[in-house]
Amino acid sequence: MAELHELEIRRLSSDDWQLWRELRLAALAEAPYAFGSKLADWQGPGDIEERWRSRLEIPGALDLVALLDGRPVAMASGVPGDEDAAGGVDAAELISMWVGPQARGRGVGDRLIGEITRWAGEQGYATLKLAVMPDNDAAIALYRRQGFADTDELGDLLDDGVGRELVLAKPVQA
Repeated sequence: MAELHELEIRRLSSDDWQLWRELRLAALAEAPYAFGSKLADWQGPGDIEERWRSRLEIPGALDLVALLDGRPVAMASGVPGDEDAAGGVDAAELISMWVGPQARGRGVGDRLIGEITRWAGEQGYATLKLAVMPDNDAAIALYRRQGFADTDELGDLLDDGVGRELVLAKPVQA
C-alpha cells in the first residue's frame, strides 16, 4: 500500500521571512547548478532580516511554500514580468522554484506551478514565463509536462560567458 502524505501549499508574507530563508538557503546549497544566485550571496553580510523581508515584498508577487507532512520542502514565486514596449505587462514570471529531494516525484512541483498559473490568470496575465538552466533536465521535463514551451527570447548569460538560460512560456487562461 502506498504511503499517504499531506501536502499543504502556503502563501507567505514578509513576516514569514525565516521560513523563506530556510528554504532558499537549502535550495542554493542543494542545487547550486539550478540558480543564478549563489549561496554565498545570501550568507554572511547578505543574510539580514531586511533583505529577506524585502524579497517577500515584491509588489504584486505571490510567494509560496509547500509543506509535506508539516515540513517545508519546496518553494516558488510568481512575479509581474517586465514592461513591454507599450508600457504594459502581459506576462508573469515563475521564479525561485525548488523542490527538495525528499519531495521530488510526489507532485509537489506540479502543485506549485498550478497555483502560480492560477494566480497569473487571476491577475490578468496572458503568459507565464520562466528561465531555467539549460542542463537542468529534471526541471525542464517538469515545465514541459506543465505546458511550457521554448521561446525565442534570450535568457541571462551564464557564468561561462557563453551559454544562456533557457526561457520557456505558456499561455494562461483566466
